[in-house]
Amino acid sequence: MKTRFVLINTSHAGNVGGAARALKVMGFDELVLVAPRWSNVLRKEETIQRASGATDVLARARVVDTLDEALDGITHLCATAMTPRDFGPPTQAPRQHFEALVAQPEPPAGVAFLFGSERFGMANEDVYRCHVALSIPTAPGFGSLNLAAAVQLIAYEWRQALGGFEVPPGATQRPAADVPAVAGMLSHWEQALVAVGFLDPAAPKKLMPRLNQMFNRAAPTEEEIHILRGVAKAMIQAAEKAKR
Repeated sequence: MKTRFVLINTSHAGNVGGAARALKVMGFDELVLVAPRWSNVLRKEETIQRASGATDVLARARVVDTLDEALDGITHLCATAMTPRDFGPPTQAPRQHFEALVAQPEPPAGVAFLFGSERFGMANEDVYRCHVALSIPTAPGFGSLNLAAAVQLIAYEWRQALGGFEVPPGATQRPAADVPAVAGMLSHWEQALVAVGFLDPAAPKKLMPRLNQMFNRAAPTEEEIHILRGVAKAMIQAAEKAKR
């Protein structure tokens, strides 16, 4: 199962190095940085020192400008957010969610764990895109975790859910569409719903986040995405024809 760790708007180089180290000790190596504070953060001395030998993870890491660029091949998104969002995905403890995820007859082909900035956490619009919001159980009254420590905890729990360092049994994967494909389809549907008068762009009332969650649960395939985009195209064409 493809596993990717995504750090969004990271501001401290040491946390990038610490995250790389956390991934390596748990046997993961896919790290993507979305618009970090320092464009050269992977080469900064503090990053390399905190990585403590996980330089191969840093060498493989990517720096991208947008979250969409970080999600190719991913079909299941996990936010890390201590505070539940209205109309957001369900909030679960990592162990609870991971056990259910790997027990599915057809587990997702690609899983990504998203971590927000040290100061502000994750933006609402990024949380809305996710299938679940992971909340690490902490002592009441003090739930503040260092970013690299949070990455370590999630990486550990995910490795345990996958069976430790034993090779998990193979399974046939359903070819679910990746996150960018779903996002493109939703954008197309938003245009179509506006065109037919179902969605008022001045008062959307969280319709699109609700649809996002619905399609996340459905896990449509690439072929189904093409069908849904065809429906959206036909809706737009019908609306244009009715105006003539």
